[in-house]
Amino acid sequence: MTTVVVGANGQLGRALQKRFPDAVALDRAALNVADGEAVARYDWSGVDVVVNAAAWTAVDAAEDPANHAAVRAANVDAVGHLADAGERHGFTLVHISSEYVFDGRYDGPIPEDLPPSPLSVYGRSKADGDREAARLERHYVVRTTWVVGEGGNFVRTMASLADRGVSPTVVDDQVGRPTFTTDLAGGIAHLLDTGAAFGTYNLTNAGEPASWAQVAAAVFEARGRSADDVGRTSTAEYFADKPQAAVRPLNSVLDLSKITATGFAPRNWRTALSEYLAALP
Repeated sequence: MTTVVVGANGQLGRALQKRFPDAVALDRAALNVADGEAVARYDWSGVDVVVNAAAWTAVDAAEDPANHAAVRAANVDAVGHLADAGERHGFTLVHISSEYVFDGRYDGPIPEDLPPSPLSVYGRSKADGDREAARLERHYVVRTTWVVGEGGNFVRTMASLADRGVSPTVVDDQVGRPTFTTDLAGGIAHLLDTGAAFGTYNLTNAGEPASWAQVAAAVFEARGRSADDVGRTSTAEYFADKPQAAVRPLNSVLDLSKITATGFAPRNWRTALSEYLAALP
């Protein structure tokens, strides 16, 4: 199976390169997927799978009207270009999505077939990108949350604060599960290797859902600090002086029953967190 990873230098892209060591890894300089002509010109002959890990992920910056065109180009147009190429060349498209396509008001773990109801520019762009990917019959839309990998992320930030003696205040009313890129890449490989039915799959780490503050507290305890060193606040209070910030969904818990039914068992996020932190300096 010949695989191409687009967005290869991001957190997920790096994990995908390790999971698919023989894949062709393309960063933005090698292929700007927002450029339709560049995607059409690329030699897709012999390619079986394209994993699209490229995206605009700066959620707050996406709210700036000056960035709207760039957000749409990266998160919507680019997906359409890849879907068009997949239609012409017959490859399977794996596209990475987000729980931001929902408003976070659903009571309980969110199923794959819940109609999108995004609250932000970023969320709308991801929902529209999902529709572009679904135009291609041979597609997997992989919806995930709270990504942690090689690069800047919430867990690394909290570990740094803990090590430096800082006591942050973190929101405690947004609830979800962290997703470690090794597990996310593993789930993608599982879908491809087992020939799972095409469509949308939720894919996060497993375990009891937690708030951002609870994740921070777990990081602090792992670094030898007290969980009580993490202050807690509401989302409304935290963003009260940040009017340009994107609206966050409060419920980010995704229902994992569909992917587990294929035989994939995501690790508990606390187990994954411990291993991740143990590998940090």
